[in-house]
Amino acid sequence: MTLNDTLSNALSHLLNSEKAGKKECTLANASKVMVNVLNILHDSKYIGEFKVIESNKGKTIDVNLIGSLNKCGAIKPRFPAKTEDYEKFEKRYLPAKGFGILILSTSQGIMTHDQALEKKIGGKLLAYCY
Repeated sequence: MTLNDTLSNALSHLLNSEKAGKKECTLANASKVMVNVLNILHDSKYIGEFKVIESNKGKTIDVNLIGSLNKCGAIKPRFPAKTEDYEKFEKRYLPAKGFGILILSTSQGIMTHDQALEKKIGGKLLAYCY
């Protein structure tokens, strides 16, 4: 069974594995976007180390879970966001101001909403995590 949104599948699999108390999980159908989002989650201390494994069936990612993920998910539709819109989307997707991150795709790569605000650039919302 294949589903269309690999990022959404990966984030829900991460969250389900975290809630089940597992120490690691394997994500199938790895993409560059997924690896960039996982890098941001790792840098923000939501997940542990991860490694991309290439086999003849395609790429998979093994992720170590550290138990600090409360909720994460993909944002659909992928709303375009200007710098002045970040607060509105923070209120919509995050439980409190300054708690959690929005991940967006910008012209300068995939980054958190805080980094995009520093650089004063907008982008399209991909995911949220807290």
